[in-house]
Amino acid sequence: MEISRKSEKFAELDCYIDGLGDPDGGALIGVLHKAQGIFGYLPEEVQNHVAQRLCVPVSKVYGVVSFYSFFNMNPKGKVKVNICTGTACFVRGCQKIVDEFEKVMDCAPGTTTEDGMFSLDCLRCVGACGLAPVLSVNGTTYGRVAAGEVKGIVDTEAAKLNEVVL
Repeated sequence: MEISRKSEKFAELDCYIDGLGDPDGGALIGVLHKAQGIFGYLPEEVQNHVAQRLCVPVSKVYGVVSFYSFFNMNPKGKVKVNICTGTACFVRGCQKIVDEFEKVMDCAPGTTTEDGMFSLDCLRCVGACGLAPVLSVNGTTYGRVAAGEVKGIVDTEAAKLNEVVL
């Protein structure tokens, strides 16, 4: 990220924090949500900045970021694939789905493809056990997924991105 853009983002975050009045550690989760919205994820540099601005230890910020699954410390792709690995999905073969996504996207769970297009993550439960195995792609839920469908899902999502670009 170029320096001027980075400083614009920090300025936007500082403006938000300043608008809170006299922020303290109680504002931490809200500030982290805002920071992730601005930066797209929460790298160490952003966590340090938040800690300094809220006068809380960096360890507290890191503890919150690493505890809650909705915070990301690494950049995510434009297409976010989340595969349920909860009990029902596990019993019904979710590992085959995970393996196929890894193969098709050349991306391991918890990482993003080199081109920044796709992120692959595993979740414990999405609450759709009757549709197991289940995955979601940018919030769209796919149920009773078979490994043979993975390439089609990836191709469909890539095509959607190309439509947006055109």
